[in-house]
Amino acid sequence: MAATVDTKTVEGQINDLKIDSTEATTIATNGNSNGKAESDDEDEAEDGAAATASSGDKKKKKKKSNKKKKKKIVAIDSSYPDGVFPEGQWMEYPLEVNSYRTTSEEKRYLDRQENNKWEDFRKGAEIHRRVRHKAQSSIKPGMAMTDIANLIEDSVRSYAAADHTLKAGVGFPTGLSLNHVAAHYTPNTGDKIVLGKDDIMKVDIGVHVNGHICDSAFTMSFNEEGKYDKIMEAVREATYTGIKEAGIDVRLNDIGAAIQEVMESYEMEENGKVLPSSVSKT
Repeated sequence: MAATVDTKTVEGQINDLKIDSTEATTIATNGNSNGKAESDDEDEAEDGAAATASSGDKKKKKKKSNKKKKKKIVAIDSSYPDGVFPEGQWMEYPLEVNSYRTTSEEKRYLDRQENNKWEDFRKGAEIHRRVRHKAQSSIKPGMAMTDIANLIEDSVRSYAAADHTLKAGVGFPTGLSLNHVAAHYTPNTGDKIVLGKDDIMKVDIGVHVNGHICDSAFTMSFNEEGKYDKIMEAVREATYTGIKEAGIDVRLNDIGAAIQEVMESYEMEENGKVLPSSVSKT
């Protein structure tokens, strides 16, 4: 005999329990998704940590690779163990009356007897060339003048590597002349002057080997707007002219006149004013 079910009674019992099928479904779904989300969060955290560690390692490697090792200065003699140094540029005698100095076998023989003296000059010139390159690549605005002078003079001493200053080393105190100062200013201990980006600086370096002095100077500017471009060009061309005119038995006043003529052919503009270039008479 089949049992009879009162559907109304069952519905009432369900309503008494207050079960919402939609809510139940939502709870079940959320329960599963939260569990999955928590699992996903853990996976993402692990992946993130691994990625951070990996990127950290890469950065460390990059920092290591970007960190340039400072090139140690070694004695110039180690580069030329035979004691023969680069000769540099040979200049021809400009006057016919002096041509016998290169054609005469006797004169050439006498020159060879003094070869040691010329090797001293060539050694000094090579030291000067390397120190000049180091200075030009290292000097930056914001450096104290004393630090610049020490950089240059310490480099000279390192290349010379002499056991006594009378044998080789600094020829004279380094000249670092700013702006209106034409030449021969040397910072002393306690000097507070700092090189600025709008300064123009004349650097004068001396190197000696056994008392034979090599002297050379150059000009540096850091203005990014080209404020000093014209005067720098004038100085460069005037210098090349002086070298071209130089030679044995040439009168110094003739070389100076040629330099002055080139220098004064230039002009520069500053604050809207056109200013003629002129030579410094000291």
